[in-house]
This record gives sequence, structure tokens and C-alpha cells, in this order.
Amino acid sequence: MKKLMDMMAAELAAAFEKAGYDPEYGKVTVSNRPDLCEYQCNGAMAGAKAYKKAPFMIADDVVAQLGEDSMFSMAEVVRPGFINLKIKEDVLASYLQEMAADEKLSVSEAEAPKTIIIDYGGPNVAKPLHVGHLRSAIIGESIKRIGRFLGHKVIGDVHLGDWGLQMGLIITELKHRKPELVYFDDNFTGEYPEEAPFTISELEEIYPCASGKSKVDEEYKNEALEATHLLQQGKRGYMALWNHIMNVSVTDLKRNYSNLNVSFDLWKKESDAQPYIPDMVQMMKDKGFAYEDQGALVVDIKEETDTKEVPPCMILKSDGASLYTTTDLATIVERMKLYAPDEILYVVDKRQEMHFIQVFRCAKKTGLVKEDTKFSFLGFGTMNGKDGKPFKTRDGGVMRLENLIADIDAEMYKKIVENRSVKDLDAQKTAEIVGLSAIKYGDLSNQATKDYIFDIDRFTSFEGNTGPYILYTIVRIKSILNRFVEEGGDLTQGEIIGAVNDSEKALMRILTSFAATIESAFEEKAPHKICAYIYEVSNAFNSFYHGTKILSEEDAAQKASFIQLLQLTRKVLETCIDLLGFEAPDRM
Repeated sequence: MKKLMDMMAAELAAAFEKAGYDPEYGKVTVSNRPDLCEYQCNGAMAGAKAYKKAPFMIADDVVAQLGEDSMFSMAEVVRPGFINLKIKEDVLASYLQEMAADEKLSVSEAEAPKTIIIDYGGPNVAKPLHVGHLRSAIIGESIKRIGRFLGHKVIGDVHLGDWGLQMGLIITELKHRKPELVYFDDNFTGEYPEEAPFTISELEEIYPCASGKSKVDEEYKNEALEATHLLQQGKRGYMALWNHIMNVSVTDLKRNYSNLNVSFDLWKKESDAQPYIPDMVQMMKDKGFAYEDQGALVVDIKEETDTKEVPPCMILKSDGASLYTTTDLATIVERMKLYAPDEILYVVDKRQEMHFIQVFRCAKKTGLVKEDTKFSFLGFGTMNGKDGKPFKTRDGGVMRLENLIADIDAEMYKKIVENRSVKDLDAQKTAEIVGLSAIKYGDLSNQATKDYIFDIDRFTSFEGNTGPYILYTIVRIKSILNRFVEEGGDLTQGEIIGAVNDSEKALMRILTSFAATIESAFEEKAPHKICAYIYEVSNAFNSFYHGTKILSEEDAAQKASFIQLLQLTRKVLETCIDLLGFEAPDRM
């Protein structure tokens, strides 16, 4: 289905061509002076120099070519040469009727669908998720959903950190606490227990304890480094412990991500990339890409156009150990072998930008990917508290993600109970649904690359640019539609006709921007554009609702039109919030 803006531009382009001018000048935009017109075309201004003609004369020629069967109810020239436009109501109504009948609400699926891998997790196992993991999960999940809606094959990968020093630290601390465990008996040849020798709570206490010891006890740290080395060499007992750590930790991670309505197609780990490292390193040596520098193996990746220093990409340390860079490159090798993606997108903290510049350049230079494989880096900003500093608990620690969610849910529960619009039995579930909207919308409504203030009071408000306000608008529409049915109305009857007032026409025009908004949000990896759009739709609907008697309308055709418009508005809003990763309750 064509976008309405494209249809208008096509008509203007044809008029420019008929008048003897380049049709490229026929672009149409939403008016920046809504008091004067709805849309505008500034092509005459742009063409004045090329045709050595006053812009208002070009504009006059173009408007003269727009006949009575034009899409526009008004097309007038305003000096020095703007073309102000208003769309005919029957054209607008017809477009919305077609949009309502379209499964994708006017969005055209990609003509050449791509396979895209999004790396948007990155937690380390054996550690609880904290607020620092929030943005990657929320932003990545939304981009994944938008991409799929547009017809792309999008694969989400959590990319767990499971192969580093934290594993050696946990194994060492366990050995100190429970040396009698069979995992530490080199002579044991039987089957290891199926049950882990620790719970998730114990595991989450063991790691910080071990980490703290390693910072003050050099001998303990060396023991942990040796344990890490033995694990990576495949020591049998340590591998069994590693499997226990993974099972217990991943189960808990899945529970926490599920509470955020975030899911991954792949639960790949750094360790999955290890088998690819030896051949990858050998290839880089054989082809002359990698060379030794002070004992380390590096690949030079600087380019002539660099305006700042880009250090060589280190592949192996002087002791032969691999680094995050090595693992990330080997993960690319694995991804190309298993999925052959057209694009790999990393949704990570923007402070890691240089690391990924090195990884991307090294992968391209050494031929780990095809020439046309696209690498994308979406570096997000910091989530800060009201003091402008990274979000912390009251005692200054890093807040666990599940505690943040619990705090938001408690605040929403209090407001919902005070509102008394939901029965007590439903209030807790409703609070969780609305609380998730507060968290996700609060984050996604900000441009991903920017830092932002996480303000619980503002984010949980039912007024203003917030998730609860958007949900309240959807619930209001549902309530009207339910009342219509209770009064004997049929939701399937009638069609959208011309607007009865300016607020209805404003809502109708905003709804036509749905497809362009979704496409732009994906192209620019910018979910905040969808947030801005649904805030605009919600405001337009509420303005229409307050100024129009919908259910008491006596004209049956007009009432049916209102109902069809409400259903389309609800579908647009519900589709958008699903793309953002949350849903609406039935009541609030």
C-alpha cells in the first residue's frame, strides 16, 4: 500500500512536469504552519535558480496544472513561492478505510528482506542483571520487533559472557569453601551430580566475595587465573562446574528478561566462539594481516581518513591469551558460518565505540565477512538518576534490575488503587503491565545515543509524555468500543467518512503517518520516533474525544464512522506499543 505522502508527492511531481519543470521538485512535507495549511511544497523555491524565474511564478504554473480531480481541496501559492495544500476529506477517509483493511496498516514489507543479527544482551553469567543492562535489552528488543514487522529476518542474540576470569573466581571460591566436592578430585572418574552445589542466591553472593578477595590477595587472584586457564583447557571437573553455573544462571537470566518482555532467539556464549579462534588467528598470520608487537599479536587497522588515532587491533596478548576482541571476531566467524547475515547490529554502551571500530575494521580487512556485510553500532547513553549521575541505589550501589521493576510496579499499584478503577484482584497484574510501559517508554522515548534522567515520579505519571498516558488513551478507546457493543452496536458495520470537525481531521491525518514513522524508525534505528508518534496520536485522539459526542451521535453513518476511526486508532497504538515491547491492559 502506498504512503499518502508519496501519493501527494506523485501528484505534485506530475504537475511540475506538466508545467515544464523537473518533477523532482514535487516533494510534499507536513506544514510547519498548521494555522495556514496541512501540507506544503517548497519545490518552486528550490527550482528558482535553475530556471532563472521567480519562485511564485513557478508555483503559479504548477498549481494551474492541479485540476478539480486533484487530491487537494486547497492548493494556493503564498509569496515568495510556497505552495500551501489541504487534502480532500473524502480522499483522506478513503485512504484510512484502505489502511484499516490492510493487515500491516499500510506498511509495505521490505522488497529485499535481510537477515540481521542483533547483539543486545551481553550480561555476564553468575551475576544478577542490574540497571546497566536495561537499555541494551529494551532498545535491542524494540529494533528486533520493528525489523520483523517490516519483513526482515531478525535474529536476537544474548551473547553471554561466560568464559572470563569470573568463572575462575567462582571455581576458586567454591574450592575454598567446599574442597570435598568431587569436582576438585582429580582421581574422580564417575558421573558428576546433576544438581548444582549452589543456588542462584548463593552463586550471586559467591562472585562478589571472590572478586573482592582477588583485589587484595595476589595469591588468591593467581589461583583464580590458573582455574580460568584450566577451565579453558577443558579440565573435566571444572567443565562440570561451569555447566552448573551456566544452567543456574541462564535460568535466572531468562526469568528476569521475561519480566521485561525481552526474548532472544540465540543464547550464544563467548565459549561458543572458542573453537573458531585457532584457525582464525592462523589465517591472519598466514595472510600477513597479523604481526607481533612487543610480544602481542596485532592487526593494523588505521585508515588515511582517520582524524583520531585508532590503535592496532590486538588479537592475542603476549602470553598467548585471547581478549574480548578475539572473542568478538571469532563470534563474527561463527555468525557468518551459521547464519550468513547481511547485517550485524551491536546495541551496546557508547563508551565501547572504539572497541567496535577495531573489531569491524579488523573483520573487514581480514575477510571474515563478505564485502557487502554491514556492521552497525548503536551506542546508547547512560541512564542517570535525578542527580545526573549513573542510576544507583540509596546506599550508592548498582541497583538490581528486578528491584527497579519492583519499585516501579509498587508505585503503579499505589496509583491504580487510588484511582479505584480496577478491582483489587486485577490491580497487581495491571500495575505490572503499566509499570513495564513506564520503564520501556521512559527509556525509548529518549534518543538512544543520549544520556537521560530516570525519573520514577514522571515516568509513572498518567499525564504527559509517558507510557501510562499512552496506555490510558488505549484503555479509553477500548472502553468506548465496549460501551458501543453493550448498547447493541456492531463493530464491523460502517466505514470512515469525512471529518465533522478540525480535531477529527487532525487525528485522521496523523494516522496516515504510521507507515512512514515505522520505516523511518527502523532505518535510523530510532524507536524514539515511534514514541513521539504515538504521543502525537494520543494527544490528537484525546482532543477529538473531548470535543466530539461519539456515542450520542444521532446520525447512524457518522456514528459508525467514528467507531471505525476509533478502531483504527486503537490498532495503530496497540501495534506501536507492541513494537516498543509492551502491551495495554483492559482497564486502568
